[in-house]
Amino acid sequence: MSVETPAPAAEKPTTRRPVDRIVEAVLTQRIVLLGVLIVVVVAWLSYMSANGYLSGDYDFDYMSATLIDAVPLALLAFAELVVIVSGRGGIDLSVGAMVSLVGMIFGFAYGKWGWPLLAAVLLAVVAGAVLGAINGFLVARIGFPALIATLATYYAYKSIALVINDQKPINSPQIQDLYTLTGSVSVPIIGDYVPDVPLGVFTFLVPVLVVLWLALGRGTFGRRLYGVGTNDVAARWAGVDVPGTRMRAYVTSGVLSGLVAVYITAEFASARPDSGTAGNGLALPAITIAVLGGVAITGGVGRLAGVLLATLLIVWLNAGIILYFEGNTGTQFQLLALGVVLIVAALLNGLTTRRFRGGD
Repeated sequence: MSVETPAPAAEKPTTRRPVDRIVEAVLTQRIVLLGVLIVVVVAWLSYMSANGYLSGDYDFDYMSATLIDAVPLALLAFAELVVIVSGRGGIDLSVGAMVSLVGMIFGFAYGKWGWPLLAAVLLAVVAGAVLGAINGFLVARIGFPALIATLATYYAYKSIALVINDQKPINSPQIQDLYTLTGSVSVPIIGDYVPDVPLGVFTFLVPVLVVLWLALGRGTFGRRLYGVGTNDVAARWAGVDVPGTRMRAYVTSGVLSGLVAVYITAEFASARPDSGTAGNGLALPAITIAVLGGVAITGGVGRLAGVLLATLLIVWLNAGIILYFEGNTGTQFQLLALGVVLIVAALLNGLTTRRFRGGD
């Protein structure tokens, strides 16, 4: 008589705890991680301010005022996003030099030649597009490595910006009057309940963000760009103009650099030949913010929301560092903080890959 072996009981699916899900979301989703980091940084600096550790008040009014620096950084980080996403080592080291050169061109047109403001702004956008097209031609059409090509044009654009007016800024009365374009304004409807916001957020950052969101997330350009960055061979077989798509990415970078040139000229009430290259320049911070925001340096991956949150994190962190350290020391610690935040983000990405995706 045979004895039947009872069938093993079905294993109950393991239910993951909410805490595990939250931890995984923080470590695997860059936007969630950046949101958490922003809350931690703001809470920590607010605590230090309330207890007298900072030289000034770190409050919502101060945080809102510092957004004047977030506008150019975010726009250039968006430019790096578009270029890096295009793949094949895409990067643009010349954005700071383009800001300097286009700023001088804008300064001549509006401050010396008497052009109307709108015409001078359009000239700046076109000049930026031309400079970006030169980068795109070298990278996409001729096949130069992006690092070498944009480093070469960085030196070229920087030198032209310096010699075009004998290393002198253009600060005519017309240029100085542009400072009013970067002042703070009350937010419509809810202005009584929130701090005033720099005007550039509404006139530069928000319009560019909307246009890029439509182009990258809803338009054919975005689908082609991400496709080329992910696998340009497959994109070519699918009928995508790979060189043309990459070249348009660099043209977009030039256009955004042109807009930043106008904004910085207004912010400093002067068209300076080193506006985008002085000190550590604008290129490296923009690239760092883009990578911190989740843009994969290998191409094909990157979101505008991540870059925007990374910009806010860096700007508000830098604002607190300036209040803690006096003089030039604060600037040096800003660079240190930027590097530390980037390294921590990279380490968390590696930890996430091993722990939650089956890695060793």
